[in-house]
Amino acid sequence: MVGLVVTVALVVVSTLVIWTGSGWFEGAAQRLSKHYGLPVAVHGAIVVAVGSSFPELSSIVISTVVHGEFSLGVGAIVGSAIFNLLVIPALSAFASEDLTATRDIVHKDAQFYVISVLVLFIVFALGATYVPGGSNSAAILTPTLVVLPLATYGVYVFLHQQDAGDHVARETVDVSPGREWAKLAGALVVVAVGVEGIVRGALSLGAVFGTPTFLWGLTVIAAGTSLPDAFVSLQAARDDDDVTSLTNVLGSNTFNLLVAIPVGVLLAGSATINFLAAIPTMGFLALATIVFIVFLRTDLRLTDREAVGFLVLYGVFLVWMTLESIGAIETVRGI
Repeated sequence: MVGLVVTVALVVVSTLVIWTGSGWFEGAAQRLSKHYGLPVAVHGAIVVAVGSSFPELSSIVISTVVHGEFSLGVGAIVGSAIFNLLVIPALSAFASEDLTATRDIVHKDAQFYVISVLVLFIVFALGATYVPGGSNSAAILTPTLVVLPLATYGVYVFLHQQDAGDHVARETVDVSPGREWAKLAGALVVVAVGVEGIVRGALSLGAVFGTPTFLWGLTVIAAGTSLPDAFVSLQAARDDDDVTSLTNVLGSNTFNLLVAIPVGVLLAGSATINFLAAIPTMGFLALATIVFIVFLRTDLRLTDREAVGFLVLYGVFLVWMTLESIGAIETVRGI
């Protein structure tokens, strides 16, 4: 019992550390984007999204390099993507009087995110079927395979760079770039410390309850590392900056799937995931993606009723993972 209390306390404290670091990061990123005169869409989809994705990137790096638990990091990435798609937009809709989207968000950012989900699934499938030693229970990811998602993200950055090249800055802020970059770097260090704490907490919870760490990555680490994304999107929604609020979610998920997971593979040299476990969770991610796009495309706005629907769907996901954890059902096989 004492061990469980200490573990829960570690998770809570680590979450607060991540929250604090993300707040510092958001302020520095906002000032730097305005200083360089970046378009709002680029600020949300690239600058803020990459920075607020640092906890997820840290989780897979720390899980793989420090703890030798690549599957825990992958679980955190997939779980974070589901959290970002369902919980953050819902909370942003409640925080905003009228959370509206643009056609560019739906037809460019959202559709490219769909491509990123498909590319990652293809990489998993190739690791299970074409890499020597691969099987349903052991999809082997190699540095050669992860070139595909990394190249895909390069295309994503290129498209936004083209938009930035056509943009004429209307508002700039005179700040000290060196000082702001230093603040941003310091914030990322704080976030990394928090991520290490929450990873250790998830590993301890797995040991206490005798459940696979993959499931704790999908839930505990995913929610904790998604705090920077939530912080940025909620603040943007309160400021009526709906474009940043939504593109941050999509850009963050795109970065996580196409860059964070490949980085873990490159650091490990090669990594193995259970393809049978990945299929149903990736399937739920695909379902969440479809619901998100359909709801967002309807009148190009997200209503409170639709936001409640998002939260209900995320609740279904949590109930599913809970039943898996206690052994009541076995739909996620091989974990």
